[in-house]
Amino acid sequence: MPRQLTTYQLDLFTNPHDVETPRTPLWQTQPAETRRTLTKLMIRLILDHADGDLARERQEARHDV
Repeated sequence: MPRQLTTYQLDLFTNPHDVETPRTPLWQTQPAETRRTLTKLMIRLILDHADGDLARERQEARHDV
């Protein structure tokens, strides 16, 4: 059985055969400042999400008492 190609989120909303569809930019081709900024934003998003999970767990634990 042939292996299915990976689908990326940007691919879900475009027609891959449309020549006018812009290609997903390669990470390595982005300016260093852009990569640093995006990395910091992703870290903040992940940590905020994890902190929200911990806050919910603490709140649920208080309700169990």
